[in-house]
Amino acid sequence: MIAYLIKFISIFFVCLFKFIGGPVLGAAAGYNLLEIVTVTVGGMMTSVIGMTYLGDWFKSHWNLRLTQNRKKFTPKTRRIVRVWKKFGPIGIAVLTPVILTPIGGTIVLNAFNVDKKKIFFYMLLSALFWAFILGFSIHWLLNIPFFDYLLR
Repeated sequence: MIAYLIKFISIFFVCLFKFIGGPVLGAAAGYNLLEIVTVTVGGMMTSVIGMTYLGDWFKSHWNLRLTQNRKKFTPKTRRIVRVWKKFGPIGIAVLTPVILTPIGGTIVLNAFNVDKKKIFFYMLLSALFWAFILGFSIHWLLNIPFFDYLLR
């Protein structure tokens, strides 16, 4: 039981920073689909909730200026603004697990002043969707005899 909890907490900790780690490490640990979804969504949502409230605290208590003449529009920020204009907060939330990190997606949504409840809701739906898709895909791939033979 202790070994199971240590594995679960380790995978949970990885999911705080990188979403894809949950399905990959969960499958490697021998978890079923429900356990993979639970640990992955739990880790991502803990990160989203923490960064949402931590972002508000930083905005109100700190005036961070790292450089004097920082460029406002870089190729990365232009892509983010393009996705924002085309799809809004739902698009950012959907892309967060596969392209951004949970922290990065939350920071982008906070930067565009999206309501907290909407951030939590959109990120939860996105996390559930991608956790099921990625978890099921990995289980399906591991059940193919060729990959099973390679992993032995």
